[in-house]
Amino acid sequence: MHASPQKTLKLRKLPPSYSAVVMPFVLSILMTCIISAVSTAIGTGWTNGFVATWSYAWGVSSLVAFPSLLIVLPIVRRIVAAIVDQPARP
Repeated sequence: MHASPQKTLKLRKLPPSYSAVVMPFVLSILMTCIISAVSTAIGTGWTNGFVATWSYAWGVSSLVAFPSLLIVLPIVRRIVAAIVDQPARP
């Protein structure tokens, strides 16, 4: 007997124009998760209320980080372009 092909969930991808917003959004979520966990652990230790304290800190920092990235990212790109040599085009 042949196994039936697996049904996979195919999500529609966003158009490439969305990458300017999606990349900072994903970056802000991941970075604030890590940084708020480290900061909370340093500040309070691994206490019983760690998860509640960390999740609150993560939420607040995410609200600040995403708009900050949208503002700062173009500046960072210009700084990097001034520091890093661009590869030669064929």
